[in-house]
Amino acid sequence: MSANGQQRPARTARLARKLAVAGTGAAVLALPLIGATSASAATPATATTTAKAAYTNNLDGWIRESLDIMKQHGIPGTYHGIHRNVMRESSGNRFAINNWDINAVKGTPSKGLLQVIDPTFRAYHVPGTSWDPYDPVANITAACNYAADRYGSIDNVFGAY
Repeated sequence: MSANGQQRPARTARLARKLAVAGTGAAVLALPLIGATSASAATPATATTTAKAAYTNNLDGWIRESLDIMKQHGIPGTYHGIHRNVMRESSGNRFAINNWDINAVKGTPSKGLLQVIDPTFRAYHVPGTSWDPYDPVANITAACNYAADRYGSIDNVFGAY
């Protein structure tokens, strides 16, 4: 720091701006570590915004995101129960469609990771998810909502449902 005390506050402000621009919210966390006495370098939105969890764009991430949404809506289920049923129903293919069973014969084929027919998907759709039955998070969440209503939880489903 210089004798007049200007170098450290300028460096602190630059660092806080860099961290805030990174979008991590780390600026607010780092300020006390670098000796700042206020969060004036960070915007109030940065100080109060919580980062949305990052999910991988694969079966693991889709299940984890669904579980978080299910928790918010009080829908029971576990990672293991969802994974087991996805493997049985679609082998993890989010675009799977059953064009041969009785539902398909009647014009409503089962779709997606958990092979949900459109009327069931619409009836058990969970707010905040896509209306696309092939969207993996929407499909898992709607199917788990249905399974909770019908069987108590997706964990209780061990065959076609």
